[in-house]
Amino acid sequence: MTLPICVAQLNFVVGDMAGNARKIIDAARQAHGRGARVLLTPELALCGYAAEDLFLRPAFIDACDDALKTVAAETAGLNGLHIVVGHPARAAGASNVDRRERSVSVARLHNAASVLLEGRVQQTYAKRELPNYQVFDERRYFVPGHEACVFDVRMAGDVVRVGLLICEDAWFDEPAADAQAAGADVLAVINASPFHTGKGGEREATMRERVRATGLPLVYAHLVGGQDEIVFEGRSFVLGDDGALAGRAVSFEEALFDVAFTRQGSGWRIDATTDRAHSQEADLWHALVLGVRDYIGKNGFPGAILGLSGGIDSALVLAIAVDALGKDRVRTVMMPSPYTADISWIDARDMAERLGVRYDEIAIAPQFDAFKASLATEFAGLPEDTTEENLQARIRGTLLMALSNKFGSIVLTTGNKSEMATGYCTLYGDMAGGFAVIKDVAKTLVFRLARWRNAHDPYGTGANPIPERIITRPPSAELRPDQKDQDSLPEYAVLDAIIERYMENDQSPDSIEAAGYARADVDKVVRLIRINEYKRRQAPVGIRVTHRSFGKDWRYPITSKYRA
Repeated sequence: MTLPICVAQLNFVVGDMAGNARKIIDAARQAHGRGARVLLTPELALCGYAAEDLFLRPAFIDACDDALKTVAAETAGLNGLHIVVGHPARAAGASNVDRRERSVSVARLHNAASVLLEGRVQQTYAKRELPNYQVFDERRYFVPGHEACVFDVRMAGDVVRVGLLICEDAWFDEPAADAQAAGADVLAVINASPFHTGKGGEREATMRERVRATGLPLVYAHLVGGQDEIVFEGRSFVLGDDGALAGRAVSFEEALFDVAFTRQGSGWRIDATTDRAHSQEADLWHALVLGVRDYIGKNGFPGAILGLSGGIDSALVLAIAVDALGKDRVRTVMMPSPYTADISWIDARDMAERLGVRYDEIAIAPQFDAFKASLATEFAGLPEDTTEENLQARIRGTLLMALSNKFGSIVLTTGNKSEMATGYCTLYGDMAGGFAVIKDVAKTLVFRLARWRNAHDPYGTGANPIPERIITRPPSAELRPDQKDQDSLPEYAVLDAIIERYMENDQSPDSIEAAGYARADVDKVVRLIRINEYKRRQAPVGIRVTHRSFGKDWRYPITSKYRA
C-alpha cells in the first residue's frame, strides 16, 4: 500500500484570501490529477503569514472563513483527496470581541488547520505551541489548542493515520508524542518558518529529533516567498522513520513536492526527489533576491531606483535588484559631489553597462553650494564638519525621492548592517528610501556576496557584474577629501564580530573583551549601537537574513540610561 502526499510549497500574499484560495484549489486539482491522497498547504496559507494586527479585525476573519468555504466547495469533486488548509479560526466558546483583553488581543483565535475531504471539513486542529520570540508574537493574536489531531486516509482496504502538527508544535516533544499516542502512522508538519542563515539545517535536525522520539516518518511542508522584512525559503522535506533525509524540495521557488509512503512490514519506504543543499552565500543571495522581488511585486511598484556610487554596497544592491526584477525595471543614478573620485564614476558606469540598466548622472555641486550659501550667515566662523557631509547625502536622498515620486519606482537604500549598527549613515540622506535590501548584511558579508555573485550567474542576468576594483578598493563615503570608512570605525572584521556578539547574541562587553577584542574597540562599538537607536527607528524596512536583525527582532528603547 502506497500513500501519495503532495506538498503545496507556494507563495501566498497576506490578505489576498481570494487569490490564496485559488492557488490552493489549483494545487489540489494538480495533486489529485497526479494521484495524491493528501495535499498539505503551509501554515496560515489561506490568509498569508504573517497578517499581524489584521487578525484583530473581525471582517478579516470572516473573509478567511468564506475563503475556506470556497476551497471546500470547489474541491468537492476531488474524490479521496484530503486537503490540509492553514487558516485562522475563532476559538470555540470565545467571544469575537473581549473588551477586557483589548490591550492584548481583540480577536480570540486559533492558528488552525482544517482537513477538507470532498467538500466538507473533517477535522480542525489548533496549534498548541505559540512562539513569542524573534519576529514572532503569536500570543498577541492566538490562544493555544490542547488536543492532538490524527486523520484517516483510507485506500484499498488499508488505512494510514496522519498526525497533524503546525510549525512550533514540532519543536517540542509533547504534541508529536500525543499524535503518536492517538495512533498516527505518519507525522505531517505544516509551517511558516522565516529564513535566516543556517535555519534550514536547524529545522531538519530538530525534525530528526521528533522522528527518533516517535519512530514515525515526517513530512515537512513549508511556505516560500517574501513578506515585508521576512523571507520563507521553501525547502520542504521528508524524513524516514530512522530520521534519514528521504527527500527535499527546491529552495526559494514554488513547487508541488510529491512524496510517496509505501508500507513495508512495520516500516516505510519513501520515494521523493532531493534537491541539493546550497552554500551559505547561495542561500543568502536567493533570499535577498526573493525578498526584493516579492516586496516590489506584491506592493505593486513598477520598478526600483537606487543611487549608484561606485562603492561596494550600491554595487551589491544593484546586482541583487537586477537578478530580482530584470534590467528594464531597475534605474541607477550617479550623483557626484566635489569629493567623488574619478574611479567612482568610471566603475559606476562600468557596472551599469555590464548589467544593461539605465544610468544617469546628476551632479550635486550646484545644490551643495546653494545650501552652503543659504547657511553661510548661520555657520559664520564655524569649521566644516559632518554637517556639510550630511548635506551632500541629504541632497542625494531628495533627488532620488523626487524621481521616485515622479515615476513611481521605489528607492532601494544601500546601507549595510555594520552601518545601521553604528550609525555610519545619514538620516534623511542615504537612509531615505522605501526598502533596505542589505540592512541585515554585515560589511564583511557584503564582500563575500559580491565575490560569490561574480563567480555565479544564478538568474542569467550577466556574469561577473561587479568590477573588481569596486570590491578591492577601500570603502569610502566620499563626503570629504581622502575619506575612508576605517578612519571612523574599527576594521570591519573586528567591527562585525563585535556587532554579532553584542547585538545578535547578547554578549556583554566584558565577555567580548575576554574573547580577545580590545576594550577600546568594544566600548566604541557598543556606544555607537546604543546612541544610534533613534536613527534605526526611522530606517526603511529591510530583509532579515540573520537570527536577529534591526527590525522586529530588536526592540530597544531610544531613551535609556543603561550602559552595559
